[in-house]
Order: sequence, then structure tokens, then C-alpha cells
Amino acid sequence: MSGHFTSHFPESGSVDQSDQSTSIDETTVAELRELAGRYPQPRSALLPMLHLVQSVDGRVSPRGIEVCADILGITTAQVSGVATFYTMYKRRPAGKHHVGVCTTALCAVMGGDALLERAKKRLGIDENQTTPDGQVSLERLECNAACDFAPVMMVNWEFFDNMDPAKTDELLDSLMADEEVVSPRGAALTSWKEAERVLAGFPDGRADEGPSAGDASLLGLGIAADNNWSAPEADAKPAAETPEAAK
Repeated sequence: MSGHFTSHFPESGSVDQSDQSTSIDETTVAELRELAGRYPQPRSALLPMLHLVQSVDGRVSPRGIEVCADILGITTAQVSGVATFYTMYKRRPAGKHHVGVCTTALCAVMGGDALLERAKKRLGIDENQTTPDGQVSLERLECNAACDFAPVMMVNWEFFDNMDPAKTDELLDSLMADEEVVSPRGAALTSWKEAERVLAGFPDGRADEGPSAGDASLLGLGIAADNNWSAPEADAKPAAETPEAAK
């Protein structure tokens, strides 16, 4: 073969064991136990538990792995296997704001790769790195299911739509200057750690802040309204199943 597949996640199989620092305390442990208690099978809580670990330590820390394993009664290898499978779990500390640039399919066609390269130069870092001041980290993202707004970027898992070079520069400069930034389809940004706490299952009360859908997503709904189209009732049978249709 003339070439080899190159992964964009070359370090996805390792957790940084050289950094044993942690901010996990008894309050965190109690919240981890609370999450485990929300499920009939405690092990089902592992994903939100790892998000909570990240909200405290800024990454999946060795201590976080140990605590999750102890609470769930599984091995640290089992926890590590899950933590290193999903790219949302970070092996090394993310920045205060975590920026992702989608480069899959339509976003790539619309300029996602160029935006990622621009972000690298603007921040002075490469993919999966954090600026020296800890303010911003950067990663290449797989599809964000927002093709109607391509190319898209995300900050702390909030969408930024129809991005271009100028918008990218403005967004990154605002993040680096610690200015308030508001998602066009979501809330004002807080921090990546705070967003991780919400993903863990501890709402911040801001779910309804800002619009949840944009014009592109609502286009079909508008066309249906203009034509007086409506969905059938939930209990209505398809025509082929009625006695009249059978005749």
C-alpha cells in the first residue's frame, strides 16, 4: 500500500499518569456517589461521573479514575477503557475555554480545515494543546450534527455557526481577552469546567437562555406552516391499514 491511515487522535489511548495532581475532595466524592445512585445499575453512571471529574480536575485524572472505580466496584482498567474511548474526555488539562473546529464532510467542504489552521496560528498552538496562559485549548472535532450551519465551531460545547476567518479571529480574540461571549444558539459562555458539570447532571439553571434553534433548522417548519401542512395524529393508522384501503 502506498499510504497509511493517520489518526487525528494519536494520544487517545493514554491517560497522563505523570500528573497526579487533583482537586477532588469529599464534596466531589459525595456527588460522584449521588450520580451512581441515580441509576438502577450504578455502572451506568460512569459517563456523567467522568464529566464531573473533568469539571473538578480539568481532565480525567488518575485520582478521578481511582474514585470512579471504587464507587462503582469495577477496575481502574475498566474506567480507563471508557475514558480513553470517547474524545470528550481529556487526557491532559483543557483550557478555561475549549474550542473545537469541525472538519467533517460538509464543514470541511465549507472551509473547516482552513478555519482550524487559522485557529492554530491565531492561538499559537497545535491541535490538542492549550495556550501557555491556560485560557484556550483547541481540538479538531468530528461531526456536530449542525450541517445546516456549516462550517461550525464549538466553545465549551456551545455552537458557533456559519463561521468564516473574520468571525474565527473575533471569537478567539474575545476568548483570549476573557471578554463575554454569547453563543448564537445558546447561553453566554461560562467555562469548560462549568459546562462539564452540567453534562455530569448538575444543571446550572441556564438551559433556556438564548435561542435553541436557528433559522436554517426551522426552515421546514416555516414551509409547513405556509402550506397548512400538519403531522397525522399519533393514533391514526396509515391508509393501507384501514378497512377501506383493504377493499
